[in-house]
Amino acid sequence: MSRTAAGRTVRQPTDGTIMMRSILIAAVAGVLTAVLASYFFTAPARQGRTATLASPDNAVSRVIPNAAEAWPICSTMAAMVETPDWAALDPDFAAGKRAIGAGDWEGAIQALTNAALRDARNADIQNYLGYAYRKLRQFDPAIQHYQQALTLNPRHRSAHEHLGEAHLAQGDLAKAKEHLAALEQICLIPCDEYDDLQRAIAEYNKLANR
Repeated sequence: MSRTAAGRTVRQPTDGTIMMRSILIAAVAGVLTAVLASYFFTAPARQGRTATLASPDNAVSRVIPNAAEAWPICSTMAAMVETPDWAALDPDFAAGKRAIGAGDWEGAIQALTNAALRDARNADIQNYLGYAYRKLRQFDPAIQHYQQALTLNPRHRSAHEHLGEAHLAQGDLAKAKEHLAALEQICLIPCDEYDDLQRAIAEYNKLANR
């Protein structure tokens, strides 16, 4: 402490107080530096996202097919992958189903093609092949396998649903609605395949009307 000319006593800061103030000032400066660095480093990324949103490449005609392929695996396909059934008797069919569930589309095609060679009249195998090709965006073979499944079994609900979704991914709403109408006739009671395709069509229409 020291005494001023007016006689007042003034408390002098101790070494500990000075040290605490220095630490506090350094901490505040560090936070400000980090905030500024974060802003400048992320600015290019923000500008890139803004440019992407404003790009003409994001027109509805491009967004709709991409969104269609981004839809998650449909509920009926997921159930078929998880449910043990007679497919377990064929190791290639079983392997193909596991590959579908894991998103290994090329592995699924290889295994399911081998299964189809032994059982050429199996509509389920053709439906799975169509699904795997579609996820690779190879629409011609996908549609061929879906149509083969429907030739073998015209009332194959999953094939109708997936073929309708494939048509949506190509921007053909009219054909997708044809398969929705077919499912309406086949499903005398509510069924997942009809509900899935109906939701996909509704999503397609919502994107188209933006």
